Amino acid sequence: MKIPEKLIEKYNVPAPRYTSYPTVPYWEEEQVSPTDWLSVVKRTFKESNYTQGISLYIHLPYCESLCTYCACNTRITKNHAVEESYIDALLAEWDIYLKTFDETPILREIHLGGGTPTFFSPENLSRLLSEIYSKSVLHPLFECSFEGHPNNTSLEHLEALYNLGSRRVSYGVQDLDFKVQKTINRVQPFENVLGATEDARKIGFKSVNFDLIYGLPFQTVTSVKDTIESVLKLKPERIAFYSYAHVPWKKPGQRAYTEADLPDNSYKRELYEEGKKLLIDNGYIDVGMDHFALPADPLYKAYQTKSMHRNFMGYTHATTDLLIGLGASAVSDAKYAYAQNAKHVEDYKEKIGRGKLALEKGHFLTEEDLLMRKILLDITCKGELCWSSTPDWLTLNMLIQLNTMHEEGLLKLYPTGFRITDLGMAFLRNICMVFDKRLTEYKTEKQMFSKAI
Repeated sequence: MKIPEKLIEKYNVPAPRYTSYPTVPYWEEEQVSPTDWLSVVKRTFKESNYTQGISLYIHLPYCESLCTYCACNTRITKNHAVEESYIDALLAEWDIYLKTFDETPILREIHLGGGTPTFFSPENLSRLLSEIYSKSVLHPLFECSFEGHPNNTSLEHLEALYNLGSRRVSYGVQDLDFKVQKTINRVQPFENVLGATEDARKIGFKSVNFDLIYGLPFQTVTSVKDTIESVLKLKPERIAFYSYAHVPWKKPGQRAYTEADLPDNSYKRELYEEGKKLLIDNGYIDVGMDHFALPADPLYKAYQTKSMHRNFMGYTHATTDLLIGLGASAVSDAKYAYAQNAKHVEDYKEKIGRGKLALEKGHFLTEEDLLMRKILLDITCKGELCWSSTPDWLTLNMLIQLNTMHEEGLLKLYPTGFRITDLGMAFLRNICMVFDKRLTEYKTEKQMFSKAI
């Protein structure tokens, strides 16, 4: 579907990705009280442990080299001696939470993110997960997933993590064109992606996810199509096709190239449309913001039944109200509050070493925040928003914007709500912005988000 140029020009504005509401720049606590935070965690745990289980996100920040496109919190080193002390800190942090819980936690899902989780040896990853499991109960639908680098995910990594219950691996492929790879300092031949994927499937992994990015320096329609055609030979169960976030004010590594090396707004959108068409033509379904899945994948099934969920780990088919983030910069979501750990590894380890949580920024949600978060989850996960009668929160300004989007073909507006169209899926972030009261009320000249389109 060719998107009209006028819509790209209108809606290609800085916009949040809405993995939380309020979004991080509008969190109100610059320093979270551990006592207040643990009180909320305890409440949410009590409400949800036996009905849903809880989720764990573990941030493993180390990488051997810097991928210059990356906006994640990373620590670059070739010194693998850092592994054991960092895992010690993760386990000590988990122990603090265990002392807060009234009962043994039931783990619904664990995700290892980074950084590069496969920077860590199979033995150290086994120690980390084994010790967490030893003090927990695994939910009957428990899932463990991890992010792997095709260049260093070994057969031993895959075997160790499979033996610990992992059945899904996500590989950062990004782009397979050599010029693009060299520019972003992530050279990985297709053969490495092929080998890592085949190894995972031979061992028994049920779901392989590839992360791809459009909008990178020197990408062309031809190079993006070549990348996706190569990827399609491997038929990963899920594909995340992300828009490159150019935020050099946050990540100086992105200054290794200039904006002149990046595709302009219109061409960047063309890269996405060409890539999306290839994916759709080959059986993938657009299930939400940047995400595609094959019909047999659990994420698509959750999309069909409108049970998909979105949090700091992105889209998931496992809905939990309590997500504990362990590690430097990890973010936790306790339904009624958010908290983020110290970003610098040294600060994180020093605080944990003193038996304290390493909390920094956070937010305690108001009643209005909770309502707006539910609205945004319905939009991003269900592609619709319904109401039985005109709700008090629906303002005239919201209705005017929704009516305009209806006329533009982005959504179908009804007296009792709206449904997002196929065209509107490309503008999910913009549709969410209509309901982002904090973004509207606290507008600033400072650019805090990447462009929506």
